[in-house]
Amino acid sequence: MGKVLSEQQIKAYVEQGFVSPIDVLSEDEAAQYLHRLEEAEAQYPEWVNPHKRNNVHLSFKCLDELAHHPRVLDAVEDLLGSHFSLWGTVLFCKDPESPHYVSWHQDATYMGMSGHTFVTPWLALTDSNIKTGCMQMIPGSHRGEILKHEDTYGEYNILTRGQQVIEVDETEAVDMILKPGQMSLHHAKVIHGSRPNQSSERRVGFAMQSFMPPEVEQVIGKNLWLDARGHNPRKNNRVLRRPAYDLDPVAMSDRALADTNMDDILYRGAAQKRNF
Repeated sequence: MGKVLSEQQIKAYVEQGFVSPIDVLSEDEAAQYLHRLEEAEAQYPEWVNPHKRNNVHLSFKCLDELAHHPRVLDAVEDLLGSHFSLWGTVLFCKDPESPHYVSWHQDATYMGMSGHTFVTPWLALTDSNIKTGCMQMIPGSHRGEILKHEDTYGEYNILTRGQQVIEVDETEAVDMILKPGQMSLHHAKVIHGSRPNQSSERRVGFAMQSFMPPEVEQVIGKNLWLDARGHNPRKNNRVLRRPAYDLDPVAMSDRALADTNMDDILYRGAAQKRNF
């Protein structure tokens, strides 16, 4: 038995490559965090919008708090052990009746890490279900190799390159249905994606992508990390700083560095670079 995850849940993660749902916040707490995020979107659209959705936790306290929430970190510790750090975060928002989707892919493909033993929590701030376009996972797909991906640059594909795995048996897909305040955890190599939002409600998810143990290093770009738990020594490591308040200039300068680094890594070798 872990701090948050049961033995059965840990076994499911090892065998399937994901575990869900995991309670993190009450629905009232999730609504409060959503309100704070939407206030930030309204007041500071230049810092959080569909084209500025990476590493928003370095700009606003509401997402910084979620990225360091004890329930999130305890669940990650159950899978990685007591030493790990955070590489980055991504906001995944789908407006009502939006055609935007996420194609089938494996996170590890373009992230430039030395290993694949890292975990991504995906926290729902609104209902994430079949109608709103929840994530879907292909169970057991993390046990194989990184598969060939095709860069499509699809207009409504919200991945950087519109990258997609060529062949996926969608009949095996499992829906990650989450209530506000619940999260899923998935492995770096598990194949996953999501469909468009066909509902009249907005779907908002916060991906902490990803928590890494000390032995995993960045081998393409700079080693930029945010401390999470324990001791995380790495070569040429730079520890990013958490915001003390919204738009803290110290953390904002680190966000600029982290965003540029992430773009350079994710778009390495790409035929074109998009604005997200």
